[in-house]
Amino acid sequence: MAFEATLDGTDGLDAQKLAEGSAWRRFTRSNLGLILTPIFLVLFALFIYWYNISADKLSFDTEALDWDQKIKKQMLEMISITWKSTLLVIATAVPLGVILTRPNYRRYSGPILAVATSGQAMPAYGLIVLFFVWLGSGQDTTVWALAFFAVLPVLRNTIVGLDQVDQSVMEAGRGMGLTERQVLTKIELPLAVPVILAGVRTALVINVGMATLAFLIGGGGLGITISAGLKLDREIVLYTGTLLTALLALTVDWIGAIVEKVLRPRGL
Repeated sequence: MAFEATLDGTDGLDAQKLAEGSAWRRFTRSNLGLILTPIFLVLFALFIYWYNISADKLSFDTEALDWDQKIKKQMLEMISITWKSTLLVIATAVPLGVILTRPNYRRYSGPILAVATSGQAMPAYGLIVLFFVWLGSGQDTTVWALAFFAVLPVLRNTIVGLDQVDQSVMEAGRGMGLTERQVLTKIELPLAVPVILAGVRTALVINVGMATLAFLIGGGGLGITISAGLKLDREIVLYTGTLLTALLALTVDWIGAIVEKVLRPRGL
């Protein structure tokens, strides 16, 4: 009897280990991109560092690529512009998208989407200049310009995400006694979260790229380094500014992917 009990306990332990191993493998497969991306980002950053220390530099290059005085400050300006403009987009586009999916306001969705589309239809340089004429120079002007430019993907994805929620699910909620507000907050928005967050990730990457133009109106950013490299035909300066912008965009997209994974309702 004792032998059988020991045998049963061992089998149960082995089954538990097998289940844990299977769960870990499923987790790894489903999150392989999130796991490998930071490794790639570190390697990318090391490549940029190696490229800088191995290149032959003039005094101008050394000054333009000074980490403490130039590059660090410009990257922090890029990050500030990106998160401020993205938060402004979310605060504007998500509530507006919710309103435009309500029956009483759906007829306004076409004209409003047309206005949002005009932001991306316009050349980025021209949009920056228009906001400069309207609001003056500075980082805040860049934030408003970028928010207008990137509002379309979040607004459109909010509308699409809410529209694709199964009507039978919402009717079931109403049948259980939920109010329209409760149906929106407990059923529609949670089910639309993956689509909305995909639009937010797109807006983040757009804002990083657009933030390089902030220097045109005194907003700072890595565009200063890129522009200096172009004007003086210094490849090391140009490529470093460009590669750092790409690194920042990839990092922001990875962070967005993690947030999307965390906020995605279970079972979707």
